[in-house]
Amino acid sequence: MFFVGTAGSVPTARRGLPALLVRRGGERLLFDCGEGTQRQLARSVGLLDLDEIFLTHYHADHWLGLPGLLKTFDLRGRERPLTLYGPPGLADLMVLALRAAGRVRFELSLVELEPGQVLERPGYKIAPLEVAHRGQAFGYVLYEDERPGAFDPAAAVALGLRPGPDFGRLQRGETVEGVRPEQVLGPPRPGRKLVLSGDTAPCQKISVASYQADLLVHEATFAAPETERAEETRHSTAAQAALLAREAEVRMLVLTHLSSRYPPGVLVEEAQELFADAVVARDFDLVELPLPERGRPELRPWDRRWTPPEDTVVPPPQETAVPPPEEVSSSS
Repeated sequence: MFFVGTAGSVPTARRGLPALLVRRGGERLLFDCGEGTQRQLARSVGLLDLDEIFLTHYHADHWLGLPGLLKTFDLRGRERPLTLYGPPGLADLMVLALRAAGRVRFELSLVELEPGQVLERPGYKIAPLEVAHRGQAFGYVLYEDERPGAFDPAAAVALGLRPGPDFGRLQRGETVEGVRPEQVLGPPRPGRKLVLSGDTAPCQKISVASYQADLLVHEATFAAPETERAEETRHSTAAQAALLAREAEVRMLVLTHLSSRYPPGVLVEEAQELFADAVVARDFDLVELPLPERGRPELRPWDRRWTPPEDTVVPPPQETAVPPPEEVSSSS
C-alpha cells in the first residue's frame, strides 16, 4: 500500500490531498484522487496504468485530481478500459469532471455502489461500507479468501505417497490414491484484511468491519483538544481512531488525512497512548502487508526506500506544523 497523499482538506508543502494506491500482485487500485494526484504519482512511483479507481465520497479534496488524471491517460493513448467506483451520484460527478477534462477515447465505466455490495476479485473481495461523514460516504474493506492449511509432507509420505506432483495435487484440493487433502493439510489459514475508513467520525460500522484486520487506515483530522470540532465536521481525532483500533483488535493502525495544524509527533503520541501499534503516514510511505504467518505489517518510509529515477523531485524531509488556514470547510 502506497500513500500518495496524506493531507486533510488543504495541501501543504509536504503533503498532497487524499489518494492511496493498493497493489496486490499485478493489480493497482487507487482509492480517492485528490487534486495533484497524478503529479504525486509522477514524482514517486510513476504514473501507473491503474486498473480501477474507488472514490470514498464527493467532497472536492477527494476527487479533483480525477479530470487531469483521466485526460493524461487519454493523451498517453491508453487503450485499456478503466472502471470508476463510488457511492450513488458518481454519474453526475463524472458529467462535471469530463466537462472539465474533455472526452476520453478509452472505455470508461462507472459503477455506483451500495453499502454491503461485494465485488468479487480473483482471491479477494472489496466491500464498501457507509461511514459517518456529511453526505453519503464510504469506507472500503479488502479481504482475501481463506487459504488451505499448511501442507504436511511427512504425513503424506506416511500415508504412502512420494514427493512430487501428487503433493501439489493434494494442496490444490484433489484426492490422490485415496489420500484426502484434509489428511495432510492443517486448518484453513485466513487471508489478509485491509480497512480504509475514508472521511468519518468514529462509527460502529468501521469498528465491526475492522475486527482483527491486519491493517486499518483511519483518518485523524484532529487531535483530542478539538474533539468537539471533529464531531461538528464529522471527522475523527487520533485518539478516537486509536481507541477504535484497540477495540477492534487490529494489528496495525495508520493515521492519515492530517491537518497541518499538528506536528505528526503530536498525533502519534496521542494515538499510541491508547494503541501502541499506531503510526502516521507521510506522502510516499509504503506499508507492506505480509501474509499473517509471515510477519506483521511494516511501515517503510519513503526516504529510506527509494533511489529516485533521473529527474525525480525528492520530497523534503520531516515536516513541522505550520499555522493552518481553516481547512475543514463545507467541502471537506
